[in-house]
Amino acid sequence: MKKTLLSSYFIFLFSLTTSAQTYLKLNGLSALVGVPQIGLETSIGDKSTFSVDVFASFWKSFDGKPMQTIMLTPEYRYHFKEKYNGFYAGFHAGPDVYKLQKWNYWGTNQYEEGLGYHIGATIGYQRKLSDKFVLDAFVGGGWHQGFYKGYYTDGTPGRYETATHYNRSGEWLPYRGGIMISYQL
Repeated sequence: MKKTLLSSYFIFLFSLTTSAQTYLKLNGLSALVGVPQIGLETSIGDKSTFSVDVFASFWKSFDGKPMQTIMLTPEYRYHFKEKYNGFYAGFHAGPDVYKLQKWNYWGTNQYEEGLGYHIGATIGYQRKLSDKFVLDAFVGGGWHQGFYKGYYTDGTPGRYETATHYNRSGEWLPYRGGIMISYQL
């Protein structure tokens, strides 16, 4: 079952890359700090595109705190003037897996390990640089629902919270942003 789902996903991604006006994207800002974000964006209508990207932090720790995450974000985008040139608004939902210290635990010896999902919106501006290259500046965020287990960073055994299986929390957060450098395939 997993192999069938995975192969179907790769066939879908391959079919996106073989159609006209498909761009391979890299977030230049996040790449500078060693946190890659790569994606594909393809035309699905006169003023519509479908974008999917993966954001991943493989840092074992930052300042002694875990900082690992993978976030998948499929997104529908509506372009106000023309595709790949001008302002757009996007709507997305996707899964994530993480082992990190959440923002509201900074300054403590606690971190969270779990999974979740995010639902939100993106606003951005794309500028054609040439026939093959597009610059895409964007910010986004929304609702994140996490299911996690809380642990101590100093080696204290056990969990800091008392949930039987997974603890749960939801927040409205900004969680997307950067400057994508896009290349037409």
